[in-house]
Amino acid sequence: MSEKKELVVVLLSSGMDSAVCASIAARDYRVAFIHFQYGQKSCLKELECFKKLVDFFKPELYKVVELPFLKEFGGSSLTSSELEIPKEDRPGEIPSTYVPFRNGIFLSIAGAWAEVIGAKKVFIGANEVDYSGYPDCRGEFLEAMQKALNLGTRPETQIEIVAPLLRLKKAEIVKLGIKLGTPFELTWSCYREGNIACGNCASCKLRLNAFKEAGVTDPIPYEGF
Repeated sequence: MSEKKELVVVLLSSGMDSAVCASIAARDYRVAFIHFQYGQKSCLKELECFKKLVDFFKPELYKVVELPFLKEFGGSSLTSSELEIPKEDRPGEIPSTYVPFRNGIFLSIAGAWAEVIGAKKVFIGANEVDYSGYPDCRGEFLEAMQKALNLGTRPETQIEIVAPLLRLKKAEIVKLGIKLGTPFELTWSCYREGNIACGNCASCKLRLNAFKEAGVTDPIPYEGF
């Protein structure tokens, strides 16, 4: 049996997309998981699910990074107690759940850790097809971050940002996850806090619709379902 390739870093929020991204990375590489707690309303549930995913995938390394300043900055209904998470996103507008430059911050930290541990790739589950309109999920943004990482690290580092789900529809992501054996029952996509997904926020609706289109039953419970 041939050995797996080099060590890679995977951004793992505990959401559906990041778990499928982790499945892709774990198939071909040794993996190191990084998870961010930044005051998001679902932080406790996300951390609980992250720990379960760590038990499932058994990464070589894993790290939980606290970023309290994102909640202190505010500006997002995902972190602010003063802003309510909407049930619907307005077409053509950046949703209130957008956390300013979140993926840029996450990728910068993941890139720094990757350089320290000798990882040559950083996997992220960003998706620009069926997504909520966040500007930091677009391909051109990831290309810019790629350039910044290479300019801001040692010449020999050359970290590659890998976004394998970038141009897949949500239903395609579900099907891919099923094929790879992704433990969707251990994931959490709801924006709201609680032990049962609300089923009404934009993220829940995207997920439910994806499973429906894929012809697969979502294994996690929802309120009123």
